[in-house]
This record gives sequence, structure tokens and C-alpha cells, in this order.
Amino acid sequence: MPEIIVGVVVLGLLLSPQILAGFLAKRTGRNFWFWFFISFVIPVISLVILIFLEDKNPKAEGYQLADHVDRSKDLNNEMG
Repeated sequence: MPEIIVGVVVLGLLLSPQILAGFLAKRTGRNFWFWFFISFVIPVISLVILIFLEDKNPKAEGYQLADHVDRSKDLNNEMG
């Protein structure tokens, strides 16, 4: 029985770069399975590529200012 637990832990550690790449890809709006399998070929490089790729997820475009906030007024105050 302890061999099974050790085997599961070792398997989890061996697959951690692939799982991390898959979840990072999913979070940035890309295909989980594509990046999961690409990470088998180039594990560390695929993670670096995913970090620097542009986010395709429309929910993560940034914060939207409220209607009552005048951005041009804030920019003018900073310049002068």
C-alpha cells in the first residue's frame, strides 16, 4: 500500500510542469490539452512562452473605470 502512495506522489511531481502549463494556458484563454502535450516536449520553455504570450481571455483585459471617473482630468493633474 505505501508503494501506491509513493507512486502517486512521484507521478504527480513528474506531471506538475504539464499540469501547470495546461492550467496557465486555460487561464489565458488557450487550449489546455494542446499546451499540456507541448509541455511534454519542452517543459520549461513552454511555461516561459505561456507567461510572455498575450492574454486572449476577454475577462482579463483590465479594470474598467467607473462612469464618474474622468481619466483626462487625472492625467492633467499629474503633468502640471
